[in-house]
Amino acid sequence: MHKVLSALLVLSVLLALPAASFAAHGDGQADKAGILVASFGTSMPQARRAIDNLVNAAKTAFPGVEVRLAFTSNIIRRKIASERGEIIPTPVEALARMNDEGFTHVYVMPTHIIPGEEYDEIVNVVEAFSSLKGKYGFRKIAVGKPYLFGVEDCDQMAKVLMARFAKQLRQKDTAIVLMGHGTPEHIANAMYSQLQLSLDRAAYGRFFLGTVEAAPVITDVIAKLKRNRGVKKLVISPLMIVAGDHANNDLAGADDDESWLNLLKKAGYKNITPYLVGLGEDPNIAKGFVERIREMMK
Repeated sequence: MHKVLSALLVLSVLLALPAASFAAHGDGQADKAGILVASFGTSMPQARRAIDNLVNAAKTAFPGVEVRLAFTSNIIRRKIASERGEIIPTPVEALARMNDEGFTHVYVMPTHIIPGEEYDEIVNVVEAFSSLKGKYGFRKIAVGKPYLFGVEDCDQMAKVLMARFAKQLRQKDTAIVLMGHGTPEHIANAMYSQLQLSLDRAAYGRFFLGTVEAAPVITDVIAKLKRNRGVKKLVISPLMIVAGDHANNDLAGADDDESWLNLLKKAGYKNITPYLVGLGEDPNIAKGFVERIREMMK
């Protein structure tokens, strides 16, 4: 029943498009491939660089394939439209338009770190479109895996983070505190614990990972830090594709008494350096993003 309702919703979006513009998906139609990058989004222009970097990486890696962008957050989409006049579609709107324009093979690549609630919603949209046959469906539609989908992914992310903070890690009294988003009451939140295990194997006592909306929380991070008496300096950074609102306010907000920055100061850590750069700007993250798209295309 859920898939039927989802398919009906998709079909209603398709039928709302201008009727004269529909492309036929007949037997003689040539293949037309496209990539849809699906991100939660950000309204901060400086944070947008991280998303644009992933989009550009896909464009460079697949020069013969059109790459488009969709945001899942309606709040962010409306804010951008109001403030900057830029209209960014939802994944449903973007896929309906691609169907309308005659795309036959579509690869949806989310920018999510873990397969949590937001990722589940993308999967639901792709499954709804895959249930449509004939002229309102695609010959092929697939969805890519997020960064932390299994144990090997966590090991790979640990390598990326080791390289990302190589300079800071050369200082033996410095630890890296990472803020993930978290997804409450969802099994995918366990991927943060798995990543912590991978980081501990790579550099024990140097990385401390928490989340802003689930577990482990900042008090858990502080408790672990206190058990490592050799830590004198901290680098705080988001484990998120973009360094947006969570990074600038919940993590490093100087005027917020409950920010991680101020809570760590209250815990006795005076030497704290924020590194507010989204993971999406990291070349190794972009490389992994492209690899996941290639996996879908096999």
